[in-house]
Amino acid sequence: MDYKVEKDEVLVAEAKAAGQRDHRPFQELVARHQGGVLANCRYLTNSADDAQDLAQEVFVKAFFALKGFEGRAQFKTWIQRIKVNHCMNFLRKQKGKYFVDVDDPESQFHKELHIDEKVTQDVDAGWKRKRIRETLEKMPETLRVPLILCDLDGFSYQEAADQLDIGLSALKMRVKRAREQFREKYGDRES
Repeated sequence: MDYKVEKDEVLVAEAKAAGQRDHRPFQELVARHQGGVLANCRYLTNSADDAQDLAQEVFVKAFFALKGFEGRAQFKTWIQRIKVNHCMNFLRKQKGKYFVDVDDPESQFHKELHIDEKVTQDVDAGWKRKRIRETLEKMPETLRVPLILCDLDGFSYQEAADQLDIGLSALKMRVKRAREQFREKYGDRES
């Protein structure tokens, strides 16, 4: 069977029916969605180092939770929910931790602090994605995360507000401010 032409819903049904016997339908789902999940893990956490691990963990969680997926939403929406929850939990755990600047001359001698160039190239394919990433990195988490949830992940304002545990009007204001700040920073080529 050619899995590449099947719709996500068909692949989900085949993956659920196959269970542990045949991983090909689920592997095709991963291949279809891993680019978006990886990029959004990178944008949400602002960490290229952690994005690969987080994206892989998202798909592992999805694989083991697939039998409980009822299909009331699209697979893409379901995997986005898993991704957002996983990345938000990661961010909560990171609060208050100290990180070493990899550009610090002292850190150049530690191989474990170097980022694999291929990972960076995969995530930042093309100048536009790189510029978007740089712009998002300049934004505070309180504005960046709501913007990504609404504009990249397609969450409604209410869904994003619920996800972040804030009021609807607060979410709308953050998204408005985030869009303004993004446009300003994205247009400022000198910074």
